[in-house]
This record gives sequence, C-alpha cells and structure tokens, in this order.
Amino acid sequence: MRQVAALPYTTDADGVMQVMLITSRGTGRWVIPKGNRIKGLAAHRAAEVEAFEEAGIKGVACPAPLGRYAYAKTRRDGETRRATVDVYPLAVTGQVADWPERGERELRWFSVPDAAQAVAEPDLKSIIAAFREPPKEPGIFLRAVLWLRERSGERIPMLRWFQALMPKQGNFFEQFEEHAGTLVAGADALSRLLKGGPDMADRIREISDREHEADDIIRAVLQDVRRIFVTPFDRSAITGLIGVMDDAIDQMNQTAKAVELYELTSFTPQMQDMSAIIVEAARITAEAMPLLRSISINGPRLHDLTERLVKLEGHADEIHEAGLKALFQSARKGNPMDFIVGNEIYSHLEKVTDRFEDVANEIQGLVIDHA
Repeated sequence: MRQVAALPYTTDADGVMQVMLITSRGTGRWVIPKGNRIKGLAAHRAAEVEAFEEAGIKGVACPAPLGRYAYAKTRRDGETRRATVDVYPLAVTGQVADWPERGERELRWFSVPDAAQAVAEPDLKSIIAAFREPPKEPGIFLRAVLWLRERSGERIPMLRWFQALMPKQGNFFEQFEEHAGTLVAGADALSRLLKGGPDMADRIREISDREHEADDIIRAVLQDVRRIFVTPFDRSAITGLIGVMDDAIDQMNQTAKAVELYELTSFTPQMQDMSAIIVEAARITAEAMPLLRSISINGPRLHDLTERLVKLEGHADEIHEAGLKALFQSARKGNPMDFIVGNEIYSHLEKVTDRFEDVANEIQGLVIDHA
C-alpha cells in the first residue's frame, strides 16, 4: 500500500519548533495524520486533506517529501499489509473548531525530541528527528580540543596562530539568524498571499515590512565587515551569504508587488506549490544559520540541509515548467494577457527558489573551507 502523511509543525518567535501528533483510532499509538492517496489530487495535497480531516489542521504542505517510512497496517478484515508512507512537511497556519474526525483521536503538540521518541516506527523517528533543535555552542575547552585535533601534525604559520587566538568580534551570527527570521516570516506571508482571500493587502504589507527589516540587517552586516578587524569567516563569504539571503526576500517582495500591480486574486496550484517550497526552504535556512557558529561540529548536518535546499530548487523548476505549460495552453483559449501576467509571477517565484539554492552554495563553501 502507498499512503501519504503530513508532518504538522509550528515555530514560535524564538525559533522553537513543535510537532503535532495524533493517536491512531485502532491502537491508540502516536502517529502523524496519514491516509491513502486521493485520485486526481497531488500527494502533498492529499496530505493536507488528511491533516484537516484527522486533526482540523490547515496549512501549507511542501510538494517535496521529507522521506518515507513503512508500517504494518491491519485492515478491517483482519489482514495485515505493509504500507509505505511518504511524509510531507506541513507548515500549520491554523486549526478549525470542528473537523470530520473530531473526538475520535487525541491531539497533542510535542517538542521535536519528544515527538521522535513518541512514535514507534524507526524511519518515522528519524524523519521527525531531522527537525531537531540546533546544538548549543560548545564551550571554550571543547572548541580548543576540536581546533587542536583538526590541525594535529600540521605546520601553522604564526599569523594563523594569532588569528585563532584572537576573539571573534561582531554580531554576524546573530545577524544571519535574524535575517533568516525575515525569510521565514516573508515566506509564510507569501504562501498565505497566494491562497487569495480578503486579507491579501495585509500579506503584501507584511512582506514589504519584512523586506525593510532585512535591508536594515544587511546594512548593519556591511558596516561591521568594514569596521571589524577579525571576522569569523572571510569577508567575501560573509557578504556573499547575507547578500543571497537578502536577494531571496527581495524577490518575495517583488512577487507581492506584481500581485498588487496586476490586482490578482486567484493563483494556479503550481504557484501555490512553489510558495510551499519557499516556506520549506526558508525553514531549512533558519535551521542552518545557528549551525554556522560551530561548523567543525555541524558540518555533516549542514551538508544534509544544503542538499535538501538544492533538491527543493530542482523540484521547484519542475513545477515552474508544468505551470508555464498549463498557463500557455489556457491562454491560447482565453486572454493572452493571462500568460504575460502569470509568467511574471512564475518568474519571481523561480528567482526566490534560485536564491535559496545560492544560499546552499554559500553554506557549502563555508563548510568546505572551515570543516
């Protein structure tokens, strides 16, 4: 059996993530909302339906699955079959007061480690654990041990010794993390904007506000790069990373401006899917930023995160091509201006995903140089 599942999550203002689990009606064990595929509906859309029916959750599911797990499903006739489940991350935007299976299950929000511990399936444990909190900054003793271990037997010039002993100045890590927060908020507002509805003007204003916040942050970073003597990374690496992050929020703002200019009120499923990929890419970027504080320790995890960012961009390209093709075929039968306007929206969305791939490349460069 092939099934789909949603992994509903929320992130508070401090970056702490929670995952919702529900109980199975048959065994009462903790699981995530899941069910059979729905004919005529994309897999991630079917996962959204399952989250609504089983938990009353509304949100944005990323079209690119996090992974897959298997379990033994007992059917009504008593037969047991192996079911394979594709898991899609679902950024929760709300919960309704009533839903089809209300009262039939228990719902609970868990911290990421507790959620991973609560489920029974090993592969599902691993998928949930991938949402783990970034490790804490190691103490000065551990940093010294790691530094010596990495360079044992290596001849180090005096200047390198001097720079290693110098304190790392500036607030670059805090600024990276703060900027990533604008990406998460901007992506969330963009996904809500492309759902349509009466609050579109508020979403456009929110994206613009986040873009202004990001501009303030990048100005501060560029000032610090010029005035601080010792930086944690090469100056070009700092400006390169913050630059492509800023390009991402700029393109989100350009998308919102185009929506406002052309007075659009409805959007294609492919546009909405690209915005869902942007939500996931922003989440991954926000997780990656704190890990830069200790690249020697977090190199493997950073590699995993950047690999998913690159795959998300590839998935977005496929959606973009399919969306343009459908848009062109529709415009041939209707108004050609629909293709021109829609193509501009697609172009901005594609540029957002491209910038997140650039973020991945910048991070990979740091890992190569410092891990």
